[in-house]
Amino acid sequence: MYYPYFRGKQFELITIREMASLLAEKDFIPVIEPVRESLSGLKKTLTAICDAGGRAVVIVNPYHGDHQDDGAGITDLLKEDFKDFDNISAGVLLRTDMTVDAVMTCYGQHAAHNPVLVHAGFTAPKALAAALDDSMLGLTNVFVEDHAKLLYRKHFDQSTCILVRDGFKRQRNADYPELEEFSDLHVTYGDLGMAGFGDFLMVGDAYTEGGVQPMPLRST
Repeated sequence: MYYPYFRGKQFELITIREMASLLAEKDFIPVIEPVRESLSGLKKTLTAICDAGGRAVVIVNPYHGDHQDDGAGITDLLKEDFKDFDNISAGVLLRTDMTVDAVMTCYGQHAAHNPVLVHAGFTAPKALAAALDDSMLGLTNVFVEDHAKLLYRKHFDQSTCILVRDGFKRQRNADYPELEEFSDLHVTYGDLGMAGFGDFLMVGDAYTEGGVQPMPLRST
């Protein structure tokens, strides 16, 4: 399974919307971190995904953008417009500033939307794994590799594990080589004990207000 990670800017949402049928056909599951105050584009995109029979993970507590201080609008959108769609999962983003109690509270608030935990800097994996206890078997954990190394991931090995790697190395334009390795994770994720893989496409993990349209999704 492929989990491409998108920041929910307008051009990214349009890309997902236009490719909703292909995403569903290939079993690609986009992870969307909404960064714009208006959620109308996100609603259209999720509707297109549902109409195509696809799946998606929506971050309910974004780290970047207009919802970083309050993701209530995203939660309300899921509850009001997608309450009967079990293919739309609530993603809980685990950063350095979150406690185990905060994670479990957010997890419980979104229990009706098959919550997915996205590990991106969290520092108490052992305590969280203990708190999750019996929920672990039915849980999907998405690990951003730079923030969740092997020992960290071992605490969650009874769950469905997805590894996301940032293959884009940001440099000055003049310093980019003509050919550059991106990632081999699409052929090695199984050897790492993962059930799927992901990346930040050709824009990388670094967040900027501007940007260009993502390159086409990889084919597997």
